[in-house]
Amino acid sequence: MELKGKVALVTGASSGIGAATAKKLASEGVRVGLAARRLDRLQSLAEEIKAAGGEAIAIKMDVTDQESVNRGVQRLVQQYGTIDISFNNAGLMPISDIASLKVNEWHQMVDVNIKGLLNTVAAVLPVMQEKKSGHIINTSSIAGRKTFSGLGVYCATKHAVAAFSDILRMEVAPKYNIRVTSVQPGAVESELFEHISDANYRDRMEKLKEQMTFLKAEDIADAIAFALQAPEHVDLAELFIMPTSQPW
Repeated sequence: MELKGKVALVTGASSGIGAATAKKLASEGVRVGLAARRLDRLQSLAEEIKAAGGEAIAIKMDVTDQESVNRGVQRLVQQYGTIDISFNNAGLMPISDIASLKVNEWHQMVDVNIKGLLNTVAAVLPVMQEKKSGHIINTSSIAGRKTFSGLGVYCATKHAVAAFSDILRMEVAPKYNIRVTSVQPGAVESELFEHISDANYRDRMEKLKEQMTFLKAEDIADAIAFALQAPEHVDLAELFIMPTSQPW
């Protein structure tokens, strides 16, 4: 895909991988819809992108609310005329043992990581189907391939994302020329650690930074740009991106 002039929706754009990818795409000439709940951060990011010569609008969106997602997608289409790329990146990663019964955290992960992604796909897919082109990128994780203690529900949500992404690719790529990519990062420096309410697991995750060099959000953004710019007949269905020093 030639990126210049294309239109992208980026959810979870207020920080981390979402913000880095939005900036990367804007630098390649993509007009970006920045979607998240924290409007002040989105507005600051939009100004940063514009100052660098790019185009972006801030869209307050709660991916767990289908109407909020629909309104955001409609606004982006009204602003730029279409949607060519949807980077469905919003996610949460609280860590705790299942026996801790942090049920509220379980539901939050399911609502954001799975339902939020489904809501966004449901909103953007008709736009792409109508014009028979587009690229949907979903953020899964190494936790969508492997399982880890303390990440029971998170792993379940990311396995769901990986499975849904592959089936979506099977169904829409041949019929509508819509490519689908599942991004599966290993350890990345991000705000996800801030969601960990269990002090023991949070301490463990912080100590991991002393054991290996984490990926940067910009590393994932570069990989996403690479996938988007592949020839039209090439669908990089999975991007499994690991720190060189990560042994597991």
